This record gives sequence, C-alpha cells and structure tokens, in this order.
Amino acid sequence: MLRYLLRRILVIPFLLLGVASVAFLLSQITKGDPLSALIPERMMSNEAVVEAIKTQWGLDRSLPERYVIYMTRLVQGDLGTSFTTRRPVLTDIAERLPATLELVIAAMIFGCSSGFGLGMIAARFKNTAADISARSFALLGSSLPIFWSGLILLYIFSVKLGWVPGTGRLDARSIAPETVTGFFTIDAILAGNMPALLEALGHLVLPAFVLGWSVTGIITRLIRSSMLDALNQDYVRTARAKGAPEHIVLLRHAFRNALIPTLTIMGFTFAYLITGAVLTEAIFSWPGIGSYAVSAARSLDYPAIVGVTLVGAVAFLLANLLTDVAYAFANPRIKIAG
Repeated sequence: MLRYLLRRILVIPFLLLGVASVAFLLSQITKGDPLSALIPERMMSNEAVVEAIKTQWGLDRSLPERYVIYMTRLVQGDLGTSFTTRRPVLTDIAERLPATLELVIAAMIFGCSSGFGLGMIAARFKNTAADISARSFALLGSSLPIFWSGLILLYIFSVKLGWVPGTGRLDARSIAPETVTGFFTIDAILAGNMPALLEALGHLVLPAFVLGWSVTGIITRLIRSSMLDALNQDYVRTARAKGAPEHIVLLRHAFRNALIPTLTIMGFTFAYLITGAVLTEAIFSWPGIGSYAVSAARSLDYPAIVGVTLVGAVAFLLANLLTDVAYAFANPRIKIAG
C-alpha cells in the first residue's frame, strides 16, 4: 500500500503541469482582451500606454514565449500576478481558500450527517411516511437550483424572520479575529473570543445549509439503496436470527457495508464543492475561491484562472487518493495493489 501511495503522489506534479498547460492555453485562445482589466477605459486609445502595459505584463510576446515563461515560473512555485488585484495569485488564493474550506467543511458535515440519518431511516422504514418524507427532502435538495433556494431561504430566515444574520462571514462593523488558520470559527476559539465565534457560526449556518442540501440528497439516496441491498443479505438475516438488536444490525452490519460505495461520492463531492461553490458564495457575499474565479473569468485574468484551476485539480487528485485509502480502512477485504 505504501508503494501505491508513493507512486500516486509522484504522479500528481506531472498531472498538475498538464492541467496548468491546458488551462493556460484555453485562457489564451478565448476571445476577449485582458487589457481591459489592466488599463482604464479612458486610456485605451493611448497607444503608448497600451504598449507599455503589454510590455510590462508580457502580453507583447508570442504565445509560445508566454507559455514557456509561465510554466518556468510555475515550476518554481510562482503562479504569477493577478491582472485584477495586482498581487501574487498565490497570495490571493491563500487568503481566500480558508473561507471556502470553512464553508465546504460545514456543508459536508451537514450534508453527510443528515444524508446518513435520512438514508438509514428511509431504508429501515421502507415505503412508509418516514421513507417518503426523507426521500422528498433529499429530492428537493438535489433538484432546487442553489441560486433559487439560497435567495429564498436568505429572504425568509434573514430578512423576514431575522433568525440568522445576513451575508458575509461577519457583520459589516465586526472585527475579524486575529488570523491564525483563516477559519473564523477556529481563530475565534484560539483567541477566546466567544462573541466572534457565535457571530461566525451564525453567518455560516444558512450558506452551509444551502450548499450542503444538495449533498444531503445524494447521500440519502445512496445510503438508502445500499442499505436496502445490505438488509437483504444472508449475514444480516443471520445476525437477526441470532437475536442481535435492530440498531446493531443497522449500524454494525448494514450501514458499514452501505458506506463503502458512498465514500467515492463523498470524496469527489468535497473536491467539487471547493471550486463549485460559486453561486453560494455569490449569493451570500462569501469571499472565497468561487467569487475569485468569477472575477478572474470576467476580466480574462489568466494567471488567476490557472491558479484556481490548479486548486480544483489538487482537490480532485487528493480526494481520489484519500478515497482509495478510506476504502481500505472501511473494508479490510479491499486490498490496494502495490
């Protein structure tokens, strides 16, 4: 297993270089002019300014030259400078990634825990009101567009009822806790700032619910179908025949085996949400990777576009690797070839 992990880890840098190459070339051949993000509109007619900016940012070079320069810097750990923020892309990503991770982790905790619970209830009480209710809630989570459910829930629970705070990670006049991890909840705990912790949790509830609701739908259906299959197996009937309590049968026998096919979806769902939480971040003004990606795409900021693409690629590659490892721990009969 160790040889397998080492082999997979050694391949990751080469895969990332391939992803970066494709993302760079696609961003270069896309119709549009990145100069609009670098030069004020009133100065676009000034040829001297335009040429100076092109020279400064290397836009006067040919595509092969720009590619070689960018990839050389990338190998050295330099993702370039953003056209929009005028700062290193790596710095922008490092500042925004914790916000997205905090949101995604909270969404996954809600989505997986509720999906596990609803899936087990639906399988245990098949074709009853409990089963129908659980599946209906899961279906809504999978079917409703995030931009619609997010706006509706924000209007109801924040604007009308006032049960949860509005947009952003904190209130407009609040001061963020001293940055240690970038996770406001953890930083507030480390600083012993309970008001900031409660405020950060309050702002996290609704976007995490909206983003995690779709995860609930996926997990619920998978757990239900897997558990229904497991409950019809001989080992479950044997456990019941021996007088094992029903909760032991469900949790120790049926659920553990039903969890194995769900691990793949959990891993890739987490990776997808990191770069796929664009709508949620836009609706709730969440300053994460998603909003950064939208800004980069609008201005054809190709260093930022490639940087965000690499974040997504790393997330998917690590998710795939960790999923394989989780398979082995969840079911010792599964062996990873060395």
